[in-house]
Amino acid sequence: MDNATAPRCAWAGNDPLYRAYHDREWGVPVHDDRILFEFLTLEGAQAGLSWITILRKREAYRAAFAGFDPELVARFDEAKAAELLANPGIVRNRLKVESTITNARAFLKVQEEFGSFDAYQWRFVDGRPMRNAWRSMAEVPASTPESDALSRDLKRRGFRFVGTTICYSHMQAIGMVNDHTVDCFRWRELGGDA
Repeated sequence: MDNATAPRCAWAGNDPLYRAYHDREWGVPVHDDRILFEFLTLEGAQAGLSWITILRKREAYRAAFAGFDPELVARFDEAKAAELLANPGIVRNRLKVESTITNARAFLKVQEEFGSFDAYQWRFVDGRPMRNAWRSMAEVPASTPESDALSRDLKRRGFRFVGTTICYSHMQAIGMVNDHTVDCFRWRELGGDA
């Protein structure tokens, strides 16, 4: 079946950007620390907003936050934060901008302790994706015991904008969990029937 007519998760809708994200990224296991930092940042930026809003601003975020290089972002100072708050390409919320810088610093500490953020984060699911078999999006939870644990631990380490719902969205995005619905072509491609 061609992807244009393939059944998808209901949330993918008809927006080409949303569909491309759904078809190519959402739920695909990520083990690259820079990409993990990107998704953690974008999920935090989304708080209170729609994901499509953040997807539309993604390139501006990449430019504003040094390609999501946590070492560079960790060195941002108050002047850089003020510059970011004047950038119309991103969500200009002081707490969210400051949290990205704070999170970059905490991210580096996690890398130092565990060797990589990847090694740290994936241990919350024993190193392999959790595979669910939801029949509809209404069945998909907003959080799980695993996202609760990740959220608690990230907060303890000084991260901000990492509540359990944000953590679960992050886990879904980076493939720690396969939450594509069983009728979606991506569910099977990502090991849903394994």
